[in-house]
Amino acid sequence: MKHLAAYLLLGLGGNTSPSADDIKGVLESVGIDAEEDRLETLLSELKGKDLQELIAEGSSKLASVPSGGGGGAAGGAAAPSGGAGAAAAEAEKPAEKEEEKEESDEDMGFGLFD
Repeated sequence: MKHLAAYLLLGLGGNTSPSADDIKGVLESVGIDAEEDRLETLLSELKGKDLQELIAEGSSKLASVPSGGGGGAAGGAAAPSGGAGAAAAEAEKPAEKEEEKEESDEDMGFGLFD
């Protein structure tokens, strides 16, 4: 992936056909050693291909892949403005204190590492 990322960065920078030395230069500039075998494989796979066409082709393939997810959680209600918001915030504070008491009751007087 690091070799491909360097290739793409060079392509975005205007180098339409990056060489192995170009990719090594990008990787070495950030302290990464290039792996010769992977670099040669990448260059042989991309030789003679247009980078923009490859990206468009990949995007169309990804569009057909189901991404899962059954829907998100419902969004919260908008916060009321003015004094009503302060009153609502004060009403929530006692509930938080009650939860803390419940949690302290659950340990039954001893800790996990006692």
